[in-house]
Amino acid sequence: MPTELDSDIQRITAQVTAPGQMFETRQIDRRGVQMPAFVNAPPSLAHYFAHFCGQHRETLFLVDGNARLTFGEVYDAARHVAHGLATTHRLKKGDRVGIAARNSANWIIAYMGVLMAGGCATLLNGWWTGEELVYGIDLCECSLVLADEPRAKRLDGAEHSAKVVVFGHQSPASEGLAPIWAEGDTATQILGELGAGDLATILYTSGSTGNPKGAYSDHLGVVSGVMNYICQTAMILQLLTERDEAPTVQPSALVTVPLFHVTGEIPLFLQSIAMGRKLVMMPRWDATEALRLLDEEKITYFVGVPLMSYELATHPDRDKYDLSQCKSFAAGGAPRPVEHVNKIKEAFPEGFPLLGYGLTETNAVGAGNLNENYMAKPGSTGMPSRPLVDMAILNDAGEPLATGEIGEVSIRSVCNFLGYWKNEEATQAAYTDDGYFRTGDLGYLDPDGYLFIVDRKKDIIIRGGENISCIEVEEAIYAHDKVAECSVFSLPDDRFGEVPGAVYLVQPGQTLSEDELRAFLAEHIAPFKIPVQMWEAHEELPRLGTQKVDKRTVRATYAKDYRPA
Repeated sequence: MPTELDSDIQRITAQVTAPGQMFETRQIDRRGVQMPAFVNAPPSLAHYFAHFCGQHRETLFLVDGNARLTFGEVYDAARHVAHGLATTHRLKKGDRVGIAARNSANWIIAYMGVLMAGGCATLLNGWWTGEELVYGIDLCECSLVLADEPRAKRLDGAEHSAKVVVFGHQSPASEGLAPIWAEGDTATQILGELGAGDLATILYTSGSTGNPKGAYSDHLGVVSGVMNYICQTAMILQLLTERDEAPTVQPSALVTVPLFHVTGEIPLFLQSIAMGRKLVMMPRWDATEALRLLDEEKITYFVGVPLMSYELATHPDRDKYDLSQCKSFAAGGAPRPVEHVNKIKEAFPEGFPLLGYGLTETNAVGAGNLNENYMAKPGSTGMPSRPLVDMAILNDAGEPLATGEIGEVSIRSVCNFLGYWKNEEATQAAYTDDGYFRTGDLGYLDPDGYLFIVDRKKDIIIRGGENISCIEVEEAIYAHDKVAECSVFSLPDDRFGEVPGAVYLVQPGQTLSEDELRAFLAEHIAPFKIPVQMWEAHEELPRLGTQKVDKRTVRATYAKDYRPA
């Protein structure tokens, strides 16, 4: 049975998407299929920035340490960056510009400047090693990489296709971004040249097939993803207004997740520009510091991996801080344990836990479960996100399954990415003939249309919201010349949900300690990918009939007595 909240959302959706309304939709062709798109969506992110930063020009936007910048100040700084990129660095429309840095106000200004100069913002994972950064740069043929000092050092001496420009996080932006700063008005000129079909972003995704893939999107896809989130936020605001529960302070959010991930990029950062929402930077996660900032900055919205909101809820000093303005405690990137849902609601009785489900390839759009609906069905990721998402549960042949049947969760919307850069085979495999993106997650829809995810089809580990390809880690282990066989799999973890574990067998007559193997891996893959526990096997690993390593048996044999630290 639909809940009262479901009925309200359906009613308000019909109102805000009606002809003549802000979120009116029309049908357009995408992958040969008719899909809904917003009539009033800006044609590009550059147009989006210009419109909404102008609308909120005097409103506070970014808080980063002692720096406090309005929307107008951020946009003006991005205009300087756009002109510097176009003139000093000869950036052309469609050129890929890598950004490799930690979160900061200057990261956001650099991202905006790249788009406003007509470039493609290519978001390199800030946790990668130098070797991994080189792979990402060369894969997507970046001509330029904007890196902060720590990431630039990882690239010292490495051969790759890009020119590296080092920027800092200090304010004012004219100092931190001095190497890409110039006086001029390229940003205005480019507005007449950019359209919905131009290349906008590339984000990297760790699927089940080894090295990361570059998921590229046009402006239509990214802007549609952002606008779908804004539409949902507008619907909830309308509902709260009807209930006389609308917020009375400026909306604000704490930035704890990486901006190079789709959750940080779209629902958190980009959506905030239209909402007039203040973003408070937090370069490194610390639960105590988060509580202080929630109180001091009167934060209204918190989002992070599930662990973060749970740490806030169970923090021994929680009651020392005034968190009354924070009404939403959202999670994404990984499943949230059911017991955490009730714990968060108990800790923050005036607020609600929320859960979002989306992928890099869907530009963060997928499903969501919120407020009393989430309390009623805490094991569900919620209903498909209105009004753009069409979700189906498909079998291996791409045929829809009946309600309650388990199959692959598949999403069709105008928000979806265009493909994997220089990998047409993977792109074709990711989509059905009728335009559904295959997520690699197994799940079912209940009679009310709520999605329940039960397993993964892809061989990945989700460590605190960060996807780790088992095959990629296995390939890194196999790169050691003493290793004969290995298998990588997930281990349970109270803090991160799951972490990687591994079993390895050395070549005959060789010896290789876990510490030696760990030191070797640290030179080639990011620290979060290195297995927390490694077992040395003394006989060949068990095989399936296909002669692949029987990962389930290996895990059951070696990890049976494993307990999280």
